Amino acid sequence: MDAATIRRLVAEGRYEFSKHAEREREADMILTTELEEALKRSEIIEDYPGDPRGPSCLVLGFSGQRPIHAVCGLRQDPEELFLITVYDPSKRPEHWMEHYRRRRR
Repeated sequence: MDAATIRRLVAEGRYEFSKHAEREREADMILTTELEEALKRSEIIEDYPGDPRGPSCLVLGFSGQRPIHAVCGLRQDPEELFLITVYDPSKRPEHWMEHYRRRRR
């Protein structure tokens, strides 16, 4: 999966939330429009090729100045972006550095 595929699928409205992603999105009060804006301009910051649920990646995008992280997988037939989790990393600054691009060790 690459950032261009993520952007395309979001622009086409071809994405689905896991129950966990929907709960996290609501808990962090991320509007769907904010998430779409962030994903359409996102970059992959971590890749998880060995994820037991299937290959996935962590992306960072911004809605205005608000950072948004999403862990994304790709479904086939039909091709669709699957959002495993979605959250606002600025609510957990102790976990992130370099403008939310790298985890603190």
